[in-house]
Amino acid sequence: MSFASLVFRNLFRQRMRTTLTIVGISVGIAIVVALGAITGGLRQTAGAMIGLGGADFMVAREGSGDITFSVLGEDEWGRIAATPGVARATGVLMHVTQHGSNPYFPLLGIRPAQLAEAPPELLSGRLLAPTASDEIVLGARAAAASGAGSGSTVVVSDHTFRVVGTYRSGASFFDAGGYARLDTVQKLARKPGSVTIVYVTAAPGTAPETLAARIDELPTLATVSSVAEYGKVDQGTEIMDALNLAVSTLAIVLGAIAVMNTMIMAVFERTREFGILRAVGWRGSRIMRLILVEAVLLCLVAAFVGVALGVLAAQGVLQLEAVKALLDPRYSPDVFVRAVVIAVGVALAGALYPAYRAVRLSPMEALRHE
Repeated sequence: MSFASLVFRNLFRQRMRTTLTIVGISVGIAIVVALGAITGGLRQTAGAMIGLGGADFMVAREGSGDITFSVLGEDEWGRIAATPGVARATGVLMHVTQHGSNPYFPLLGIRPAQLAEAPPELLSGRLLAPTASDEIVLGARAAAASGAGSGSTVVVSDHTFRVVGTYRSGASFFDAGGYARLDTVQKLARKPGSVTIVYVTAAPGTAPETLAARIDELPTLATVSSVAEYGKVDQGTEIMDALNLAVSTLAIVLGAIAVMNTMIMAVFERTREFGILRAVGWRGSRIMRLILVEAVLLCLVAAFVGVALGVLAAQGVLQLEAVKALLDPRYSPDVFVRAVVIAVGVALAGALYPAYRAVRLSPMEALRHE
């Protein structure tokens, strides 16, 4: 009997135990994959928000727990705009409110002239008129969800708006909302004279990094040029990363315990078999390799099942209207690499002791075992 056939025969000798072990490990890997895809989607959305409208970076209140909690006064906005090297400083007020079935509709307040300076991709209609206070330009996701288009009306935050156009910005969160006049949104949000974010574009000849450093010197303000700096103004991505690490660690620990239990039982049941193999010339290293290969193969099957379950779980979460409005899951290669690494780590951690125990048995002791 070949080495490979011996591995497969041993795995299916106790089918129920093997199946339960695969199920247990695959559930842990599924959670890791789903969280990784969702975290990747959040990071992608955050990255798209940073450079909205061609901006080089954005400025918000330092230490805000969430970007929507950031509040900048018009005086601070003015100081940002007056910083040497600033070509454009666009203020946006984000008012997250209810619209239809979406409880996280971002109503974005902006001055019509500034929206026209760096407009999103218009899909239909036009941008905001300079004087109309009841106009809104809907994002593609919001328009699709509500069935509203140019010429229709929508009620947002108990205010009736007339839809004058639809757009696509590339940021999932913003595409699930809409742009309205800044002063109108300030009244609805009860934040007079305030914005949430100021998007900054550097003047020609000014390095964005140098300009960001100048603005960082202003009290209580923080510039964000990349997703890596997002933690200055929003703890959401850092929390998701920490949760992802915690779940991955838990999956490895619990999976290793499950594999160890399975392989210890297998080694105990096959003690005489190992004695015979040693008696016919098998070295201890080959028996150890046999057990480790069995464990790795078991966990790779669990990884395959777990990845499929994780993708299904992430797509299932997207059926929730609130989540659908915030992000698209991102299935980057590192999500699947992490699943395989965890599977192999679980296999090795769980099988090392059973393999060591099997090798420590002398042939005579093993053959006497009942």
